[in-house]
Amino acid sequence: MSKQLRPEKSIEASRTEQIHLLRYEDINGENRLFGGKLVSWIDEVAGTVAKRHAGIRVTTASIDNLQFKNPAFLDELIVIIGYITYVGNTSMEVRVDTYIESSEGIRRPINRAYLTVVALDKNDRPCPIPYTIKVETEAQKYEWESALKRIELRKRRRAEGY
Repeated sequence: MSKQLRPEKSIEASRTEQIHLLRYEDINGENRLFGGKLVSWIDEVAGTVAKRHAGIRVTTASIDNLQFKNPAFLDELIVIIGYITYVGNTSMEVRVDTYIESSEGIRRPINRAYLTVVALDKNDRPCPIPYTIKVETEAQKYEWESALKRIELRKRRRAEGY
């Protein structure tokens, strides 16, 4: 999908899954998963996805569309899955979904976030990402096209001071 002639990597090559059993240190005063803890885990997964894809240092530039759909409680199993949706010149978009997994293996969504992650050179300056992604399925094509819309929205928000 990229106009640049860079080698492609499959989206699955950098897909990352992280699992947490909620413990007391993850819970807030209302006996629910502390939102800041979840944001930290989401950022960690997105950074891992981006680093696995690009093969170089990365940093999170923004988190948007962070939707808390359902609470999570002590002793619940949290599954966090991240994958690349778009690769530009120096930045990537990573989608991260969070689920509660029941003892039967059924996953119930509790959060979705899109993060922009930037590749860095040795001087902490944005640098070109060596690889683009290979869009292979209709779902991946939809994510790529939706990412283009989100990028335009981010640009408008920046111009408006958001």
